[in-house]
Amino acid sequence: MRKTAVCLLAAISLGSCRNDLLDTTPYGSISSGNMWNSDNLTDLGVSGVYNALRLGTQTGGPSERELYQMDGLGFTSYTRGGNDLINGTSNTSGGRYSNTWRELYEGVHRANDAIANITTKSPSAADKKARLIAECKFLRAYFYLRLNQLYKGVPVYLEPVSVTEMNRARETEAAVWEVVVKDLTDAINEPNLPAKYAAKSTGYGRITKGAAYALRGKAYLYQKKYAEAAADFAKVKDAGYKLFADYTKLFKEANEQSDEMIFSIQNTGIDTYGSTTQWYCGTRSSFGSCWNNYYVSNQVVDLYENKDGSKFSWDAVIPGYSSMPVDKREVFFYRNNLTAAEISTGRSKGLDMNLYLPTGNEERIAKAYQNRDPRLLANVIVPYATYLGRPQNGADQVYTNRWPSRSETPPTLDLFTDSRSQLFYLHRKFVYEGSVELLNRQYGPIDFPLIRYADVLLMWAEALNEQGKTAEAVALVNEVRARAGIALLNSSAATTVSGQSDLRERIRNERRVEFVNEGISYFDELRWGTLKEKVFAPGSGINQIWGSVVVPYTWKDNITTWPIPQTEIEMNPKLTQNPGW
Repeated sequence: MRKTAVCLLAAISLGSCRNDLLDTTPYGSISSGNMWNSDNLTDLGVSGVYNALRLGTQTGGPSERELYQMDGLGFTSYTRGGNDLINGTSNTSGGRYSNTWRELYEGVHRANDAIANITTKSPSAADKKARLIAECKFLRAYFYLRLNQLYKGVPVYLEPVSVTEMNRARETEAAVWEVVVKDLTDAINEPNLPAKYAAKSTGYGRITKGAAYALRGKAYLYQKKYAEAAADFAKVKDAGYKLFADYTKLFKEANEQSDEMIFSIQNTGIDTYGSTTQWYCGTRSSFGSCWNNYYVSNQVVDLYENKDGSKFSWDAVIPGYSSMPVDKREVFFYRNNLTAAEISTGRSKGLDMNLYLPTGNEERIAKAYQNRDPRLLANVIVPYATYLGRPQNGADQVYTNRWPSRSETPPTLDLFTDSRSQLFYLHRKFVYEGSVELLNRQYGPIDFPLIRYADVLLMWAEALNEQGKTAEAVALVNEVRARAGIALLNSSAATTVSGQSDLRERIRNERRVEFVNEGISYFDELRWGTLKEKVFAPGSGINQIWGSVVVPYTWKDNITTWPIPQTEIEMNPKLTQNPGW
């Protein structure tokens, strides 16, 4: 963060450059004052601002700062083994807080450097300079939005500063939102910033007016300015964004530039410019033999409705299931044809093996996942589901998620994980299939969406509902549900919306099931103030599928606002700490 030169480790590829090898020439030795003196250096400088979106990405171990990893702090995902924010041990010296602060401010300072130097030094054409400045203002707004989401009021720097000048006090949370809105308004008002780029066009991957309207709408939503938010979300639709037809195919490389994708981190499957979702959300049976550091939470799986829109109930599948002690439910998840040793193990756990069906156990439990919201099986590898994984004997193999796991090799082909002594729901979204979808487990080529049109539709519905415009809001939610293939709201007794409060919860649940593994859940729960009731309810924790708690959660009132890092306070005494830390 404490630099005046823009640190360019490499130029990220944008637009038509996505098809070329990345330029990996080290530009870090070029000083900020000299690097804007040509059109090419101007492009590279702006690429460095975009590249700040990737700061914190690690391939040697999970950073817990990439957005999909932060789902492990929310409703939809678990972090294997737990972490300081869920076990109540976090403190102001934690690396999560200092690294996030440093990386986001690095993005701010790169943007400031670009905005100032493009204006005064770049020889690029005037229309191009205006567009690039608008892009950098958007990116600066994005970095400040992220800071404000977590720290609730931070120092604001809108020009390049030296290390000694980085000594400002915190602005209020409201003042930072004003900065975010101002930058996004400037971007929206720039005539040279296009409303949208077509797929595979030269500029695809760059910031658009549509993205600026979407992000400004989100900033208004945080401020509870619902009319302004709704107006901005409508402008996103006017820009030409729309839902992709098939949710199950949306998160494939072939469709990463669909009209649904508004603002994404551009990934390529080479070097350090790819996604790490395979590495940390895959399994040992995935190509590259990957780690499953993140699981899908039980509570979001149970939230997926039946296909007719009625609420899912375990008791409808297995009568009396909900009233059983959680540890006794394991018997229902066993594979068919257990060995005598496996049956003995079940009895030693205190399970009632009379409830076990030697030739029908798999089929009985599989019914729990049938005729559900199709997004469930698109997002989650459930028990006895299959997964096209890594090759053995010269061909990609189809693995089955059985319990207990016996053998990964043919002909058994059980799906193997790092945690196979326990049974969890596994991620499917952004986990690559077979051996042809990526070259290296550390660098996945699929772009990671930061804002997509389904997100806009559901935020738009929220903004309308909070104004009491429930009927209009229902129509927007139904666009998302229709694409998913689940019953529309108000189409039956089970889906009838009883009013604003009911729709508020339905919209929140829609977001929870739609955006699994997309880095949205944690920030939603913080914004709604629901983290305690939804994630840290009594008895909550990392659970095996049947509910046995492996790692208990501990609630602390201070965790809804991150602490100002202790190292920053030591370097800048004007910074004040957040309450409770």
